Amino acid sequence: MKKYGKLIFITVIIALMVVSCFRIDKGTVETNYDNVQKTGISSEKREYKPVNTRVLNGIEYKMSRSEIGKYGGQIVVSTIGEGPKTFNPWESKDATSSEIADLMYDSLLTTDPVTGQVIPNMSKEFKVSDDQKTYTITLRKGLKWTDGREITSDDVVFTWNDIILAGYGNTSLRDSVLIDGEYPVVKKIDKYTTEFKIKKPFSPFLRFVGTQIAPKHIFAPVVKKGLRYFDSYLSTTVNPKDIVSSGAFMLEEYVPAQRVVLKRNPNYYVIDENNNILPYIDKYVILIVGDLNNEMLKFESGELDIINVRGKDLPRFKMKEKKSNFKLYNLGPATSTMFIAFNLNTRKNKDGKYYVNPVKQKWFNDINFRTAVDYATDRNAMVNNVANGAAQPLYTAESLSSIYLNEKLASGHEKNIEYSKELLKKSGFYTDNQGILHDKDGNIVEFDLYTNAGQTEREACGVMIKEDLSELGIKVNFKPIEFNSLVSKMMSTSDWDMVLMGLTGNPLEPHSGKNVWYSKGHLHLFNMRFPNDKEDKLLDWEKQIDDIIEQGALELDYNKRKVIYDKYQQIIYDEKPFIYLYSPLTITAVRNKIKNLYPTPLGGTLHNLYELYIDE
Repeated sequence: MKKYGKLIFITVIIALMVVSCFRIDKGTVETNYDNVQKTGISSEKREYKPVNTRVLNGIEYKMSRSEIGKYGGQIVVSTIGEGPKTFNPWESKDATSSEIADLMYDSLLTTDPVTGQVIPNMSKEFKVSDDQKTYTITLRKGLKWTDGREITSDDVVFTWNDIILAGYGNTSLRDSVLIDGEYPVVKKIDKYTTEFKIKKPFSPFLRFVGTQIAPKHIFAPVVKKGLRYFDSYLSTTVNPKDIVSSGAFMLEEYVPAQRVVLKRNPNYYVIDENNNILPYIDKYVILIVGDLNNEMLKFESGELDIINVRGKDLPRFKMKEKKSNFKLYNLGPATSTMFIAFNLNTRKNKDGKYYVNPVKQKWFNDINFRTAVDYATDRNAMVNNVANGAAQPLYTAESLSSIYLNEKLASGHEKNIEYSKELLKKSGFYTDNQGILHDKDGNIVEFDLYTNAGQTEREACGVMIKEDLSELGIKVNFKPIEFNSLVSKMMSTSDWDMVLMGLTGNPLEPHSGKNVWYSKGHLHLFNMRFPNDKEDKLLDWEKQIDDIIEQGALELDYNKRKVIYDKYQQIIYDEKPFIYLYSPLTITAVRNKIKNLYPTPLGGTLHNLYELYIDE
């Protein structure tokens, strides 16, 4: 199952994939393909067969839901940045590492790419008790790790009790399943069956319980050596032959700053109607490219098979599509969110020093100041000039594709410099004869805005924000920096003023963002808590959001949950710890040689990678 809520500096600002209009009914999401913005690009619809099982030689295989393909060939994609940081799925905190982990380690459950329902994957079936507090998941019999050992419930119980709930690696999932102060009780029923018991009915639990599973016989000795050893286990220097996994693909080669090569797992548990073991393709190659412009050049030269198309490049791609060997697909507004965030941290570190300069603390924690920045930001200019119109302004914490979107807030407001100036004046800010903004104590208003270097669209937005705020007399020092340095500033030292970045999203489950919005969440970026902080005190509206997170997770009725999550979006809209910018359309260009390709708004372009095949 896909991981949510992880920090991601998206390789292209257009990220995952969801269409503009969703409605929910008994757990099924109905996708309206007619409401995709009119770009003249394909938005294909396809009916999927249910997930079936076929038993061969005692192995309970999962049946493919696509037409029969043929073996051979490879698919080449790309990623921006420095490449993966780890090959340990439970340690992963970045998008590239997580993408690779999803290919190498399978999950118990997954999300149907068309309906959004939770469906079996490594599991053959799952059951939920009438009181919604007991979940029973049964593995398929005969599944194998890549070293030949059978996958059993011992692996499931170990993964949950000894890795996830024990706090090893990235604790986002553990934080998300803390229910009324208690974690799930996980125990083995028999060789293939695992039981999960929770304290109270918890609406998001089924989407979290189906996470990736670790081989106990490999990871148990690692866990015994402690957290520090676990954190470094399966680093990028590992010998690919030493990785024992379960997914459709296995790591074959990693060349730093160049490429990641994965090869097909010959003993995968998915077969087609002719009993051929999938995947069909021999290799899946991820090229590590320096920036978005280099990525586009590699696609045009034929080195890449798939690329996310930026809005500014869309006319060029549409013109070439008719005479080239690729096709464009429109998957609607991205499920991720892009925003600028203020550092609201007013605490001192273990050495008694403030994380943020006290002068800047006063600015950033002034709601009039934050609102002035919001109204000075020209989202429409970004949509037109950066995304070339293939986007829509964003104002809410839920993406435009979310079934929980607060529609009353979705239209937001226009840029209004005069209103911004009025707000600043209320808080005692003033401009001098040269138009430079000062606070009421006479301090010049100047601060740094960071983003990750190489993201050309994000860098363009940063330049525009710098210009927008200059109209208020604010001096912004825009500083694109290397990815790891930026992560360190936010997650370790809190040494930053404002940042332009993005987070992944889950259009079906707001609780996936708990680690961002919960006051003690691992990704509570705008007001991070650290173990040795001094004099911590919750902001009033932080406490309100904490309460809403708990209420929303414990409510099972969709309509009632919708009201609850409307409130959290309203608070964030009013308090503005994040100022959301725009939601681009997710448009991909894919080589015609790739068959069995059925992109969906929920699943994206490669949701059925193991079913794809090459036909030149």
